[in-house]
Order: sequence, then structure tokens, then C-alpha cells
Amino acid sequence: MPELVVEVVRSGFVECVHRVRVHVVDAQGEPVMVRGDTAALASPRSAMKPLQALAMLRHGLPLTGELLALACSSHCGEAFHVDGVRKILASAGLDESALRCPPDLPYDEESRLRVIRSGGTAERIYMNCSGKHAAMLATCAVNGWPLDSYLHPGHPLQRAIRAAVEEFTGERIAATGVDGCGAPLLFVSMTGVVRAYRRLVLAEGGPERRIADAMRAHPEWTTGTARPETVLMRAIPGLLVKSGAEGFVVWAHSDGRAGAVKVEDGGERARMPATVAALRAAGLDAPELAGLATAPLFGGGEPVGEVRVRPA
Repeated sequence: MPELVVEVVRSGFVECVHRVRVHVVDAQGEPVMVRGDTAALASPRSAMKPLQALAMLRHGLPLTGELLALACSSHCGEAFHVDGVRKILASAGLDESALRCPPDLPYDEESRLRVIRSGGTAERIYMNCSGKHAAMLATCAVNGWPLDSYLHPGHPLQRAIRAAVEEFTGERIAATGVDGCGAPLLFVSMTGVVRAYRRLVLAEGGPERRIADAMRAHPEWTTGTARPETVLMRAIPGLLVKSGAEGFVVWAHSDGRAGAVKVEDGGERARMPATVAALRAAGLDAPELAGLATAPLFGGGEPVGEVRVRPA
């Protein structure tokens, strides 16, 4: 079927549309909603972080609970996130000077303003991927691997990550690029990512289950206190959700229901309406989802429209 359409309606006029690929499977892994070519290559971006963390745990990363969730995070730079990154680094005898992600200001508005008002500037530790980078460095320290080249595709850590991604997606890596944080970016299909997340939540133990449990128990550590992914995981027990840049979202429920969405033009405002539609197609819903199914549009400070999935 053609892609799902998320439309932007202003004052009753459809001003813009976003086309979205959607792949949803039931508890047995059988497709229940497929829109667009979900077997084509996609760039999951930060949605790959749990699989990167899986490789790290397999190679001795000694993290649990909130700090493991932070290792899988695209955090907002809230104070507890920054403190957590420092703890991960300190556990390996390192500090933030070892990070190789680019400097940034916190994504969270209040945290960002606090830094600016105090005279602070962009720093690597504020960057939303610094939790992953700290965990990568800690894994290298455990194994005696080089620290300054940990982002190179040929580094032992990155080779281990590639192997884990291929194992859990059931696919060979079709292409490799560079993510926004500087880490290698591995291209696979949406169906492969859904397959991998089902393996995380259905595992009866092992590092994969540790990752799923940590993220679900501490969703604010994987993203932010008020982020929509946190709302979803709090609203639906057993749900694991992870977003990536350019409009990618993947989720899986403890019973095996899972899905992914990819906004073709990368429009962030279309992510949550499409994600809610995918969850509902799998029979997963909660009152809190109503506030994410549409996003208001404003004109002159007053609501004049909404972003919504086009009615069938």
C-alpha cells in the first residue's frame, strides 16, 4: 500500500503533507500494517543505540539500571543526564575530555537556558549522544582497546557493533555512513530493525533483556522527562520506544507486537501522529496517546489547526 499520510491542516486548509513508511507486526511477528516499501534501506539513526549497547554489554560494559538506559539514550541534557554521563566516564577512569561527539547545548529548553545564563557554551557532554559515547569509551577501557580512535569503523568496538546489528536484524549491513555524533551509521531495512527490537523484548535473559528492561524502567533516562517517548512508555506497560533523527521511530511490546515508522522527508512533527497510528494498528492504546495523535498548529498565539494522520 502507499505510504501513510500525515497532513498539516491550518484554518481548514491542508497546507502540507508528510508521507510515512510504516511496518507493524503482531505478537507472532506477522505483518498487520505495512505502508510503503518497508523492505527498502533506511537510516535508523539513534534507534540503533540499543543494539550498539548490546555489543558493549557482550564485551564487558559494566552498566545497569539508569546508566544502562543512558547508554542507549538520545538524552535532552537535563542535569541528571549530564551527571550520569560523568559517572559512566568516571567508572572507567575518564572524564569528558575523552568524548569525541561534537559540542552542543542541551536539547531541553530549560537546561539550555540555564547553561547560557550562567555563561556556559556548547560542550561535548551536553550532546544528546554523549551517554552512548561514554559507554563506548568505558567498553574500550575494559578491553584495553584504543580510546582516541573508538569511532573508526575498523576499531574493535565498531566491528563488534556491526556483528551484533547483523545478528539481531538478520541482515547484512548494506551501507555504512557517519551519524550526526560521528559514530558509524549502519543502514538496514525497517523490517530488520523491527525484527531486532522483538528479539530485545522477547529475550528471557541475557544482555538484550537487560537493555529492554533498563530502558522501560527508566524512560526519562533514554530521552527526557517530558519527551513523548517517555509518555508512551509510562502509558503502556511493557512498551519499549526509541526514536532516531530524520523521523525514525521503532517500538516493541513485551508480548512481541512491534513496529517502526520512517517519515520520508524527515519531518519531526509527523513522527508521533504516525507512531500512535502504528501502535493503535497493533491494538496498543491508552488515554495518554490522544495528546500525541495530533499536534496543534498556532496562528497569532491561538490554535488554528493540527498535524494529524489523514483520515481513512
